[in-house]
Amino acid sequence: MLLIGVDDAGRGPIMGPMILAGVLMAPEQEKTAKEAGAKDSKLLTHPQRLALARIIEKNCIKSKVVMAFPEEIDSAVNAGKSGNLNTLEAKKMAEVINALNPKNEKVKVIVDCPSINIPVWRAKLISFITHPENLEIKCEHKADFNYPVVSSASILAKVAREEEVEKIKKQYGNTGSGYPSDPTTKEFLKANGKRLADSGIFRKSWATWKALFPEPKQKTLF
Repeated sequence: MLLIGVDDAGRGPIMGPMILAGVLMAPEQEKTAKEAGAKDSKLLTHPQRLALARIIEKNCIKSKVVMAFPEEIDSAVNAGKSGNLNTLEAKKMAEVINALNPKNEKVKVIVDCPSINIPVWRAKLISFITHPENLEIKCEHKADFNYPVVSSASILAKVAREEEVEKIKKQYGNTGSGYPSDPTTKEFLKANGKRLADSGIFRKSWATWKALFPEPKQKTLF
């Protein structure tokens, strides 16, 4: 049975895209990835991730990376009952799985689940998969830590996220990591947020943005 691992990177930042990545591997390729040092990307340094990403891309049958940019993320967060960030991530992860699914072979899909409600989110994910009939779909928390095939996807997602952050830095200066807790990101946001509000790099649905740049209240007419 073949394996597909799927994971995200950049779900929490206030800047830049969220990345969804997946890899299709045979069991022996997953073993090779593990022996090469594949593990949860957060436990690796940037140079280690870069080196492993090259090994993973050469070693797997196929890989796929998709992105959700800030405007799309804001639309999902502001959608109310019709959707949210978990729904967007289910759609994007399904896009990854659809691209990797060989359809003519049995495949075990392992996804690092972003939702606290695994059964509901799993059902949502399956609803967006075009050919689920050959797939055994497993959604788990910490899958990137427990399964080398998901660790491999985690590494590709993290490397792609880092590349996107570098593109933003080259254009706008030192933005930091893009996470709201990063002091450099905080300072960049305070100094440049208003000026670059329409640049497409910020997630304006985030509480951090709304606190710094509240929307003007409409005047009430009596």
